[in-house]
Amino acid sequence: MATTRHKVFVSFHEKDRKYRKLFAEGMGADVVDKSVGDGDIDPDLKVDTTRGKISDEFIADATVTVVLVGRCTWQRKHVDWEIGSSLRDTRRNSRCGMIGILLPTHADFGKPKFRESLVPPRLADNAGWDGSFAKIYDWPDPWNTGTVRRWIHAAFGRRDTIVPDNSRRQFGHNRSGSCGKGWTD
Repeated sequence: MATTRHKVFVSFHEKDRKYRKLFAEGMGADVVDKSVGDGDIDPDLKVDTTRGKISDEFIADATVTVVLVGRCTWQRKHVDWEIGSSLRDTRRNSRCGMIGILLPTHADFGKPKFRESLVPPRLADNAGWDGSFAKIYDWPDPWNTGTVRRWIHAAFGRRDTIVPDNSRRQFGHNRSGSCGKGWTD
C-alpha cells in the first residue's frame, strides 16, 4: 500500500487556501495532485462551462477527492459541485473515493463528533456512520503523511464497494447564513 500514489482532487473554500497549500506540501510526491490550480479556469466562463471543466478535466482523472472542511466550507457552491461530480460514476468520470478533513478553523475540530450541518451537505449525506462511503477526520497536527495516505487509500478501496448518496439538488448559488449555525433543509 505504501507505494500506491493515488490521483487526488482537493476541494476547498478559497478562505482555506493556506491549508490547501499545506496539504500539497505535506503529501508531496505521495499523491498525484489533480486539483484545479490558480489560473486553470477563466473566472469569466459561464457556470455550466466552469462546472464541466472541473468535472471533465480535473475530477475525471482523479481517484480520491479530499474535502478540506473549514468554518464556512458548507456554504460554497463549487465545493458542492465538486463533491457531486466526484460521487458520479459515468463512462467519462469514474467515481472517486472521498474523505473530509476538518481544519483547525472548524467549530468541531478536535471534538469526538462533527455536526452534519457544519460540513457540506452532500458530504454529510455520505459520512458519519460505520460503513459510510466517506469518512471525516481531523487535520493531523503534527502533520503525518503516512496517516493521511492511509485515509486516502481506504477511501479508494470504498469507492466501488459502497454506493454513495448523490440525490441532493446541486447548489445554484453559494448558501448564506452564519457559518457557525450551519445549513438546514
